[in-house]
Amino acid sequence: MKKVIRNVIIIILLIIVIGLIILMSIGYNSYKKALEEQALNEKVAEIREQENYTKIEEMPEIYIKAVISVEDKRFYSHNGIDLISIGRALINDIKEMSFVEGGSTITQQLAKNIYFTQKKEITRKIAEAFMAIKIENEYDKNEILEFYLNTSYFGDGCYTVKEASRHYFNKEPIEMTDYEATMLAGIPNAPSVYSPTKNLELAKQRQKQVLKKMVDSGNLTNEEMEKILESENKEQEAN
Repeated sequence: MKKVIRNVIIIILLIIVIGLIILMSIGYNSYKKALEEQALNEKVAEIREQENYTKIEEMPEIYIKAVISVEDKRFYSHNGIDLISIGRALINDIKEMSFVEGGSTITQQLAKNIYFTQKKEITRKIAEAFMAIKIENEYDKNEILEFYLNTSYFGDGCYTVKEASRHYFNKEPIEMTDYEATMLAGIPNAPSVYSPTKNLELAKQRQKQVLKKMVDSGNLTNEEMEKILESENKEQEAN
């Protein structure tokens, strides 16, 4: 009986390994095909040529910290793939029996934005991971972050930080207040839900999530968070 159980386990493991190899192969082929259709340097050149391309030095420091805190807190320490986030996401997906969490890094999200669809598929995630590693090998972290923030959707037809800050706050990015910057950082997660013009209350709820993530990651103190939240009332009173 023990021998039968052992053989069954071995067969199951072999099936899993073979399945993973097939999925990896499909994902890698998708990655290669994407590069054949357009090289990475050409994609980057197109991004940089956008009319409202926003350079990272044009963005407030708190905005950068907010984005990293809420999207990828280990951004500056990984090579494009965060195994800790992937493991956590995998556990949560198994619990829910669906794709409830992706575990994607900022670099993976950039790869998705410029090469792949938003559809949640395992093979697409694999292709995205291969592309993320290539991006990390060819560009530094600040360049990658800059590209990401110029290819993300902020709602209402805005695809760059400059377009979004002008549209929502009638300001250049660097002029945004801490309150505005932290609100903007939360929008790309679900623009149709968190856009201030769609639902201001949900946008504020998302902003609080962003601020709490900043506190958790050490980019903000609780006192600073409270001051930012209180600043909205002071601005309204001043107006």
